[in-house]
Amino acid sequence: MSDKSLLCRTALPLIEDHLLAPEWRDPRIGIVHLGIGNFHRAHEAVYTEEAMLAEGGDWAICGVTLQGDVTKRDALMAQDGLYSVVERGPQGVEVSVIRALREVLALPHDRARLFDLLADANVRIVSLTVTEKGYCRDTKTGDVDLSHPGIAHDLEHPGEPGTVPGILVAALKTRRDAGIAPFTVLSCDNLSHNGAALRQMVCSHARALDEALAIWIDREVAFPSTMVDRIVPSTTDADRDAAAAALGLSDEAPVPCEPFRQWVIEDRFPAGRPAWEHVGAQLVDDVMPFELAKLRMLNGTHSTLAYLSMLAGFATIDEAMSFAPLRTLIHSMMTHEIAPTLGVPASFDLMAYRDALLERYANPALKHRCAQIAMDGSQKIPPRLLATIAARLELDQSISRLSLGVAAWFVFLRGRADDGTTFAINDPLASRLSALATNAGDAPESLVSSMLGCRDVFSPELASNEVFRRALIQAVTQLKGGTRAAIENANLNAF
Repeated sequence: MSDKSLLCRTALPLIEDHLLAPEWRDPRIGIVHLGIGNFHRAHEAVYTEEAMLAEGGDWAICGVTLQGDVTKRDALMAQDGLYSVVERGPQGVEVSVIRALREVLALPHDRARLFDLLADANVRIVSLTVTEKGYCRDTKTGDVDLSHPGIAHDLEHPGEPGTVPGILVAALKTRRDAGIAPFTVLSCDNLSHNGAALRQMVCSHARALDEALAIWIDREVAFPSTMVDRIVPSTTDADRDAAAAALGLSDEAPVPCEPFRQWVIEDRFPAGRPAWEHVGAQLVDDVMPFELAKLRMLNGTHSTLAYLSMLAGFATIDEAMSFAPLRTLIHSMMTHEIAPTLGVPASFDLMAYRDALLERYANPALKHRCAQIAMDGSQKIPPRLLATIAARLELDQSISRLSLGVAAWFVFLRGRADDGTTFAINDPLASRLSALATNAGDAPESLVSSMLGCRDVFSPELASNEVFRRALIQAVTQLKGGTRAAIENANLNAF
């Protein structure tokens, strides 16, 4: 810890005016956010702070960590919920202090306080950033996964839930029984149709407990969809040093991010919301075109970059983008294989969006670790790459670049880079996937057949598609000769 005084509310008068927007009043808690990670603190919390500064309202945030670890709670509460956002762009670093986070809780330790808040009529939004695996969904049906140990526990002990669906259903039941209007449930995760997906998951969990409750939730509770975008790496000592230098105070919980941010929100909030549209968010009738563009253009190429980079020995995305053949591959992938699958409003310039993404990836100040993006591939690959591949195959169009991204994931699952460096696989299905990849042997055909047999990732229709299978075998064969050479060959041979 720095020897400087700790960032907290009593220390705010010591902070330079340009780091702290004026005219702040202490709002009441109006939002409970599940999954109080770096992304939320650099995205929704920033928009909410600025919205309250612009238009007022009691929309302070209570953040909740669901992992049982009190470290983040204690670090943030030692600072009265304050933290700094460290924006790293090509032109330098900008630091600002965020005050919208008023309280942080950790389950299961603070269960009573959490459910008191969730039953409070002043709390009108419950938002989430828990990643795909936090939804406990059966990916085949979209319902809650009844075989999930956490779901099994919550159905057996509905008064002591620990999963997202269990918490939401228990809280909504309490409000219904007390005659309190329901809160709006707002997913901010990179999940296709995230509002509809969350509604289905929550209703199916409720149905396993009480059919009438499920009907009430489906009829009365709003689940707007969103599209979120901001690159937010893990916090490093360099970020703590940058915050301390700017603030003159020690911040043990700063959040690094890029200057760019985007938030597109389906405007369905029966109980009200902050004036997010006044601070840059887009409130729309249909999020889907924006969501799909981001999911395929940004997330799809991000995953492709991550797996190729892990094999080729690039540690960060900007380092990978400095390898000209890889930049060319990603540019071509977006231009020729991804963009043609998208139907966007006329005002959305996909080629300008492509160029902005390439510029963001190349940001040398951000140092976004490829290993962070490579996590949870079994959850990310289907919506980010496989859906685009399926769309291309349906029209008999080329998939060579997209297939290279999937093939790189197959080889990545063996846990070894081209230079022999080993790395851990961080995925809900890690042990199973690693075994499939490792036990398949050296033949590209065997690796492809083994991985395509994983029904948690590949549908029977896609797995049995011979064009896809051949493209994967060709890509794995190229990767066997070295990832950098495979990237160069892909640029030469793509069609």
